[in-house]
Amino acid sequence: MNTIDAKGLQKAFLAGAKGLEAKKDWINELNVFPVPDGDTGTNMTMTIMSAAREVSAIEEPTMEKLAKAISSGSLRGARGNSGVILSQLFRGFTKEIKTVDVITTTTLANAFVRATETAYKAVMKPKEGTILTVAKGMADKAVELVTETEDIIEFAQKIIAHGDDVLSRTPEMLPILKQAGVVDSGGQGLMQVMKGCLDGLLGKEVDLSVEGGTSEGKASGGASAVEEADIRFGYCTEFIINVEKAYGNKEEKDFKAYLESIGDSIVVVSDDGVVKVHVHTNDPGLAIQKALTYGSLSRMKIDNMREEHQERLIMDAEKKAAGEKAEESQEEPEPNQPYGFIAVSIGEGFGEIFKGIGTDYLIEGGQTMNPSTEDMLNAIDQVHADTVYILPNNSNIILAAEQAASMAKGKKIVVVPSKTVPQGITAIINFAPDLSPEENKAAMMEEMSKVKTGQITYAVRNTMIDDKEIREGDIMGLGDKGILYVGSSVKETAMNTLAAMVDEESELITIYYGADIAPETAEKLLASVQEAYPDCETELHSGGQPIYYYLISVE
Repeated sequence: MNTIDAKGLQKAFLAGAKGLEAKKDWINELNVFPVPDGDTGTNMTMTIMSAAREVSAIEEPTMEKLAKAISSGSLRGARGNSGVILSQLFRGFTKEIKTVDVITTTTLANAFVRATETAYKAVMKPKEGTILTVAKGMADKAVELVTETEDIIEFAQKIIAHGDDVLSRTPEMLPILKQAGVVDSGGQGLMQVMKGCLDGLLGKEVDLSVEGGTSEGKASGGASAVEEADIRFGYCTEFIINVEKAYGNKEEKDFKAYLESIGDSIVVVSDDGVVKVHVHTNDPGLAIQKALTYGSLSRMKIDNMREEHQERLIMDAEKKAAGEKAEESQEEPEPNQPYGFIAVSIGEGFGEIFKGIGTDYLIEGGQTMNPSTEDMLNAIDQVHADTVYILPNNSNIILAAEQAASMAKGKKIVVVPSKTVPQGITAIINFAPDLSPEENKAAMMEEMSKVKTGQITYAVRNTMIDDKEIREGDIMGLGDKGILYVGSSVKETAMNTLAAMVDEESELITIYYGADIAPETAEKLLASVQEAYPDCETELHSGGQPIYYYLISVE
């Protein structure tokens, strides 16, 4: 095969997207930190599938149409740092192929080089041992091979073999990968795309249907049918066990095993004679009966997720109808204010806090679901202001926010690179209306630099990080630059994490408790903190965040 035409490229790209989608959970598990929100595979998959929907909808493909669909779809759908970098690789690649009728090995070599250059430019401080390194390794190999063969299959096979070799060496470039015993997850995602594309070129049987597309066959059923099918266990069941009988490690292990036999999405957290339980199951009564063998129950909550799904569909339809009605009415647009704020947040409590300090628009997202560039652009459209400040509140969302800022039109967009929710709260509090956008950003960043954040969560696998041995189920305290403490209970870990954060200059400790922590449990932690640090002011708020039992800030 010496050339690829537009139909061949369309098939190869869709096969590449499917190749990544099939491996997304495995790629998520390559997360260096063993936290329950490893999302590289999910972010990259959602990025490429955004482009795949546009590509599959092209019935008469040309290189120009495909280039536009791949670039635009991935740029708008980009989520997380890995997704943004992937979209930038596609952006550079498509700039090279959009003007040709057929692709040769020379075209591919030039496109690989341009893709890598574009992606490196998009990252302020490129780090080797990442997806960028893997992409550059393949681009260098492509330049070397272009004088050796015109056969695209041979060319692709050798590039992929070299990419796998570079990927295998990423732990030698980033010590944190070596210590965790994993290769770079973003680089692995890129290799799955490449291998999928090759399968498409070789004519292997690949299901190329993409939900929302029209070409190459449609996905059966609508979005609602797919989501409904995904709800395997219909009842979200939560309760607290007030332990009254023996409940040690063996009992907890047996209880978890039982819950796994009747459901999924299981969280069991023990602390001070109280056990917080969350499970998705088709028979909540079985979970409750088993729990009663350990003690009395309180705070019982059972939600029918299938019913909620139907209600959500109805609400979406109502919103759509209301939107169409508003368009028909052609009301006068709301006049712009001088400035406005967008914050990324998750949890009802944090949402209320952000609204209370003047945030105009909240984007639901964060650790468990990074919002896309398009989510950011939609939010920008909703804020009627001449200058819009975006608080990503997560290091993995900053690139998507900056990409949205570069694509937005008609407004000045200022991305304040907050890496945690407490940093974002501090930034907005320190906004001064009489300062220029540039002065405000500098002032916000200065104040954010004084905020330390600790996050308390649980480990999902065994590993070794920062010379700390971690086992599945351990409670971890994550700081701004790594793991501060690993323990067996939430309170113990929270106190020791805080001890690693507080110094003689610390003045304020703020505790935000998550969805899995009862208010009375949080009050007990607050009392212990007040006793341990009498010279610091303390505050306690409900954040309502999932997965993270506590977020703790020290200023």
